[in-house]
Amino acid sequence: MSDEEAEAETNGSSGATVRRLQLGAHLRALRRAKGLTRDQAGYTIRASESKISRMELGRVSFKERDVTDLLKLYGVDDPGETRRVLTMMREANAPSWWQAFGDVLDTWFQNYLDLEQAAELIRTYEVQFVPGLLQTDAYARAVIKLGHESDGPDEIDRRARLRMARKQVLERPDAPRLWAVLDEAVLRRPIGGWDVLREQIRYLLKVSESPQVRLQVVPFESGGHAAAGGAFSILRFPHEKLPDVVYIEHLTNGLYLERREEVDKYAAAIGRLFIEAERPNRTPEILRAILAELESRS
Repeated sequence: MSDEEAEAETNGSSGATVRRLQLGAHLRALRRAKGLTRDQAGYTIRASESKISRMELGRVSFKERDVTDLLKLYGVDDPGETRRVLTMMREANAPSWWQAFGDVLDTWFQNYLDLEQAAELIRTYEVQFVPGLLQTDAYARAVIKLGHESDGPDEIDRRARLRMARKQVLERPDAPRLWAVLDEAVLRRPIGGWDVLREQIRYLLKVSESPQVRLQVVPFESGGHAAAGGAFSILRFPHEKLPDVVYIEHLTNGLYLERREEVDKYAAAIGRLFIEAERPNRTPEILRAILAELESRS
């Protein structure tokens, strides 16, 4: 294991991420209690409305001066409460585990890695690739090469090591539960070649036995289904004040949805997918059948 991977394993805790989300939610609640807009709050700390929005969503680091000014604006005059919030701020500003890979990590994906570390439940639907948290090293490298054709071997290697480091979240004592629904096409598309796909399916068979992972397949024969619009993930956090987040990845960026009405639509769609897909207890049977077909090719 490299020094960077060891650091990723050591710093894999969701603590800083959770603190950032909690602090943002707390500041949002204080602002709303005072009846102030994000624009008004931004003016006080010499910042834009969008910066206040990013702070409240836990997507930026916090400056002590900004937090102190906001607390004064929101009428927080209890020294004990101020100290508590500033302690939370310092914990929230702790470096994220992935920063060792910052040179090969797209800025727009950094937020997702933090959210993934903080989640208690990740529900995801995939139509083209095996989810990143369930990829083998060889499969991951093949997927990465598709999106980074101009990268050299060293960059491909670092991106693959980053993806393997991500998987450690499923090995933590407080690991999130992963509920993944895969379109059958994912299991038949030879990303990296037939050998790589066979190895990947064997790995899915193994992880499908984990109590942390629930895996379902939408077979071709089922026709259309609730998530015809494409792949997405919904992340849930272990804190009541932190709302679910929908993540949709595009070619050059990622889209985060947090408005209640939008999240509810995606939650309903994946709920229907759980019903329309084959039952989880049938997944090993499906994987073995596809694997047997693939092995007949060799």
